[in-house]
Amino acid sequence: MSQTFKLAFRNIGRNKTRSLLSILAVAVGMALLLLMAAVMEGEMRGALQSSMKLQSGHIQIRPASYDENKISLKWEDLIENPDQVIEKVKSLPQVTVATPRLMASAILTLSDQSKGVQVVGIDPASEANQPFRSGMVDGQFLQADDREGILIGQTLAEKLSLQVNDRVNLLMTTSNGDVDEQLFTVRGIYSTRIPSYDESTVFMPLAKAQAFTATANHASTIFVLLQTPEQAEPVAQALNSKNFKVLTWREQNALITQFEDFAGIALIIFYLIVLGITATVVTNTLVMAVFERTREIGILAAIGMKGRGIMAQFLTEAALLATGGVIGGLLIGGALVAYFTVYGIYIGDYGMTGLLFEDHIYAHLTLENTLTLTIVTYFTTLVASLYPARLAARLEPVEALHGSGA
Repeated sequence: MSQTFKLAFRNIGRNKTRSLLSILAVAVGMALLLLMAAVMEGEMRGALQSSMKLQSGHIQIRPASYDENKISLKWEDLIENPDQVIEKVKSLPQVTVATPRLMASAILTLSDQSKGVQVVGIDPASEANQPFRSGMVDGQFLQADDREGILIGQTLAEKLSLQVNDRVNLLMTTSNGDVDEQLFTVRGIYSTRIPSYDESTVFMPLAKAQAFTATANHASTIFVLLQTPEQAEPVAQALNSKNFKVLTWREQNALITQFEDFAGIALIIFYLIVLGITATVVTNTLVMAVFERTREIGILAAIGMKGRGIMAQFLTEAALLATGGVIGGLLIGGALVAYFTVYGIYIGDYGMTGLLFEDHIYAHLTLENTLTLTIVTYFTTLVASLYPARLAARLEPVEALHGSGA
């Protein structure tokens, strides 16, 4: 076995340029696979985490008549006395935050400009608002007793040229079907780094939202955060009631899962293309080696080396090329992933409804993806060497000694 490896090292070194190009092809191919896997993982992970922080929570409690396709302010479509429900929810040890929120569709107008937005009534003191509080770029956060203040997103502020203390008009339909409007003051501007969300979401204190929409002591949902997302299923079962719908983060983010499945198919196609190119380069390298060493192969066969021995020799060379390529791929790919984990890839506004993509995608490489791609790349290289190895093993000694191929 040691002699086989010595010969393989010697043979690879005969044409250093071609061997290095083959190793580089495997390395670059694997690096691309690692980077794409990390980017895709980071994209989906980021969208899911953003959704849980901003929209879905780990659990949401909705009224039994809840319809995800519409925002209703009718009392029968709202949770009455949400504080009573929250007391029950907070009695569970897994729950860290439970807070009521009231959602309403509105039109924000400023002189001759208008924009459709979603108004969210929140309890300003709740820890669930930390992403918005920490994301303040100007002004101040809301106070519970504020009757004229709102928070707007940075994207909306830029598009309408709004600043802190500017006055805007909000028009909303109330619970009884009437249309009401009122002037509000921009108390602060926040950024979640999700342009689509920041452009369409306006916050006001829950008490003011209830008064404005005539939904006193009612809420659209109870937003719940747990110690870990994995606790959502058992907690949802514990809170199960015929009067409410208890929705886990998995149920609320089904669109992300569907998008991930679609992106996964596209990623597999990309993998096949990259691995196909890599395999072609390796195959070409070893086929050229077979024809360059035809006479040598003939001598080996003439002195008694069997076909499987010759085949093993070429497979060993392929294994060495694969090992060098995989190590290089881990180094190059690891460096690229490390860079994009810190600095991300700027994508701007995806503009996809229902998916909360940040303006940057940050790579996230898992151990599982690393091991899978390492094994796949290594064995793809070995499979690519089977044809030239069989070609060498099947050479007839007499023809090989005369320098002709089989």
